Amino acid sequence: MRCLFARSSGDAFPFYFKKAGLGPLIGRRTRGGLIGISGTPALVDRGSVTAPAFAIYSTEGEWIIEGHGVEPDIDVVDDPAQMAKGVDPQLERGIQEVMSRIEKAPKRPKPPVYTKRIAGESSGGGPTKAPAKP
Repeated sequence: MRCLFARSSGDAFPFYFKKAGLGPLIGRRTRGGLIGISGTPALVDRGSVTAPAFAIYSTEGEWIIEGHGVEPDIDVVDDPAQMAKGVDPQLERGIQEVMSRIEKAPKRPKPPVYTKRIAGESSGGGPTKAPAKP
């Protein structure tokens, strides 16, 4: 799930999350603003001017994300009318996805039957030898 107003890292994190296969992205396509700025000189009035300085490219040497964003695996619109009522469509869909995956996940195997252990017996079931007394 992603925040509608996220920028910069809000594009990078979903990209790397998806690339690593950690789970589905739920929500809308990200904004597509991942060009970095650096070395912004101060102006006389203490303001500043920024200019694009660097961008991100893939391991294949292609420019990525900037101007397009990261596509979600599950497209869900944050409906303002629903959100005004306290309903979060992306969160609801995320919960639905998690619950579905839990249902489909392999079940944990039953533990083996434990043998009753008696004090003074070894883990193999037989009696232990008492240490020799001096």
